[in-house]
Amino acid sequence: MAEDYNEESIRSLEWKEHIRLRPGMYIGKLGDGSSADDGIYVLIKEIVDNSVDEFVMGNGRSIEVSIEEKTVSVRDYGRGIPLGKVIDCVSKINTGAKYDSNVFKKAVGLNGVGSKAVNALSSYFRVQSVREGRTKIVEFSRGDVINDFSEQETTERNGTRITFNADEEIFGNIHYIQEYVESMLWNYAFLNTGLIINFNGEKFQAKNGLLDLLNRNLNETPVLYPIIHIREDDFECAITHANQSGEEYYSFVNGQNTTMGGTHLAAFREAFVKTIREFYKKDFEAGDIRSGVVAAISIKVQEPVFESQTKTKLGSLYLEPDGRTIRNYVNEIVKKHLDDYLHMNSETADGLLQQIMMSEKERKELTNIKKLAKESIKKVSLHNKKLRDCRVHFNSSHERRLDTTLFITEGDSASGSITKSRDVNTQGVFSLKGKPLNCYGLSKKIVYENEEFNLLQSALNIEEGLDNLRYNNIVIATDADVDGMHIRLLLLTFFLQFYPDIVKSHHLYILQTPLFRVRNKKKTFYCYTPDEKQKAMIEVGINPEITRFKGLGEISPDEFRHFIGAQIRLEPVIMKKHSDISETLSFYMGKNTPERQSFIMDNLRIEEDLVNETPAVDFTEELGQKTPMEQETV
Repeated sequence: MAEDYNEESIRSLEWKEHIRLRPGMYIGKLGDGSSADDGIYVLIKEIVDNSVDEFVMGNGRSIEVSIEEKTVSVRDYGRGIPLGKVIDCVSKINTGAKYDSNVFKKAVGLNGVGSKAVNALSSYFRVQSVREGRTKIVEFSRGDVINDFSEQETTERNGTRITFNADEEIFGNIHYIQEYVESMLWNYAFLNTGLIINFNGEKFQAKNGLLDLLNRNLNETPVLYPIIHIREDDFECAITHANQSGEEYYSFVNGQNTTMGGTHLAAFREAFVKTIREFYKKDFEAGDIRSGVVAAISIKVQEPVFESQTKTKLGSLYLEPDGRTIRNYVNEIVKKHLDDYLHMNSETADGLLQQIMMSEKERKELTNIKKLAKESIKKVSLHNKKLRDCRVHFNSSHERRLDTTLFITEGDSASGSITKSRDVNTQGVFSLKGKPLNCYGLSKKIVYENEEFNLLQSALNIEEGLDNLRYNNIVIATDADVDGMHIRLLLLTFFLQFYPDIVKSHHLYILQTPLFRVRNKKKTFYCYTPDEKQKAMIEVGINPEITRFKGLGEISPDEFRHFIGAQIRLEPVIMKKHSDISETLSFYMGKNTPERQSFIMDNLRIEEDLVNETPAVDFTEELGQKTPMEQETV
């Protein structure tokens, strides 16, 4: 029987209730911090955005950020929130000074939502404002005021300090990955010359804008010609080509990292191709020109329009208030400066031409192979048992696109458990038939000649780059044994060799599954480490049943859904700043067996040493009797 629809059916939510009920509208995906686009990093960004906007308007040169365990604190030295409006500015939607373009021009946070979302989604939130020798402090919990302190005199400098703990009822057992936070803060430094950010005692400052960004992110990656750096008015870009396939972009609007690009990035890509064609007077393929390009683009727009509250894609077509299109504005600047640069730097022009010709040659060599590979895919696509696809994809506009995940498993046993327990809307499964080929040192044609690689590339839709990537999270799900580790290495080699952008863009993860199950008739604990197992044994008490999981196929579908749902544990694959991909791959996956053998022998630790290093834990006192022998599932 249908429910009655009447006046009682209509409900008005308070501001904090709506944010907590629909957090995705305000911060994108949730997550515990394993992924760079998890909401807990958006919370940090929303607060830092406000401090950076103060700097942009000429108020305060430094920002202090600290993270101690799960507590985040951000202190700026700007003007400080007017003391009489402290509560309103962090707890009333659509309240703030950024609606007045004379006070905040070309700011990122324009909707009066950011700090309120952080407040509502924090179990503890503290705001302190200092202005002209007086300070005001207010404390909140999940959006509710818990302490409203009276104004006090102070000797502190003007500015604002925000401290918060993200609510673990919403985000789970959170942990901040330092590399993700550092990358975010470095971007602020690169885009705001003169700004100093101190993060947990480390200083972040850049003098050459996007030129420094490319130099830092390219690390030791060899480039084909010196970085071209262009600056004019509200636009800046840095461009070069590296010895890699695909395109790599760092895209920003008003200091915001627009990871999904937008109108400004589309304009740049078009302008770059057009200028190159006109300079060389040849109608090169756009893909040949942009293959291997690494570029950073930044634009400042008054009152920008983003496609979501998380501001990952610019939707604005025009520059306000002069009315010019962003496309024409970017085209004019890139054409003028890039054309001049190439005319004045013949070595760079020659290097760029050589890169284009090399890309063109490679494309033509692969044309026939690609054609045969695509025909092969068409033949097996109707009966492709390797891929169990999901309904929503990352390259769509669906509200759950950020949750899309592809699990790459070894064999039918593991894939069967995941397939039966997955979310069919957002989680797909790709099953390997065994150990994939070691592709280190091979050319990209192996991707098309090897059926397994070809089908995986097709499933991900990454042949032409990441623009149409079908899954936000690519998860390697192999057993926690020697064979599983080997398969993991072979897959990592595949991605690093041919699609490093997958790793650089934080799309690649390792699935963590429990090693042990500890239970009695009342309680069940899944443990990922021996320490967790020991704690669970104490919690369960007398006569625990302990099962050791060797492979994913041993975990039943009913149990598996706990490990790939809201409580999923993912280990991100992160490329460290000083890591050299080619050198690392050469050592571990190349033909240098004697060197690897020597390394293993020199670093081998025998079982006796490990036992002596690990203090024994006696559970007899806590449990009241001797611990039973573990029941191992083999």
